[in-house]
Amino acid sequence: MYKQVADHLAAKIIDGELPAGSELPSETDLVAEFGVSRPTVRSAMAELRAMGLVDSTRGKRSAVRSPVVTAAVTVERSVSRSGKTYRTGSGDQWQDAEQPTVTRTHTSGTTAELLERDGEQALTVDRLLTDATGTRAAHRLTIPFEVASEVPVLAENPDRMALADIYAALTTTGQALTWRETVSARAPHPDERTSLRLTDNAAPILLVTHRVTLAADGRPLLLEELRVSADQVNLAFTITTTKAPARPRQ
Repeated sequence: MYKQVADHLAAKIIDGELPAGSELPSETDLVAEFGVSRPTVRSAMAELRAMGLVDSTRGKRSAVRSPVVTAAVTVERSVSRSGKTYRTGSGDQWQDAEQPTVTRTHTSGTTAELLERDGEQALTVDRLLTDATGTRAAHRLTIPFEVASEVPVLAENPDRMALADIYAALTTTGQALTWRETVSARAPHPDERTSLRLTDNAAPILLVTHRVTLAADGRPLLLEELRVSADQVNLAFTITTTKAPARPRQ
């Protein structure tokens, strides 16, 4: 029943009958209007928050969220190369908000799938980043031990190396690098809400990117994971043409 109540209120919001910034009827009024219990009304409010349609603040009525959200920053996700020097699109946009942490771990789950290494030893470098606007991002770099043994500098101080320098270090072994990146969205975990300073009265969405650095033969070398608030950050990708593979002769 709570879904019917939520759907009815959502339709009013979408149609403009309940405009952005307006308060929803009180819990008592909704109980009387729909002939349902208070727990049902509370479940309907939770559903509307999960849909990103309303905000709730303790001691106040729920209010309709603005349908237009302007992100504070745009993050360019490109990689370029000039000679032996690499540049990432974000450049010096981010600074460390805390001291990076380096951990020894074993690949599993999504990490194992993307690196094509299940249960293998790896180093992870976790960074909490911030920019001039105060926007925060969580970044994790995973370096398999196999790759670190081929490029020893990656095992020495990976937390002190910029991504562009890590790419350059990989090319010293003769690697021609390419990248594959995927983007997904999900609700943040409680610890992510805290570290990224996401608001408590909203239903934020987290953008999660996974960038795999590939060798010329397609072997995955590194995995980067970036987590940012969809309300605060736009991800921008520069698309260039590549030579299409030759078609087999019939």
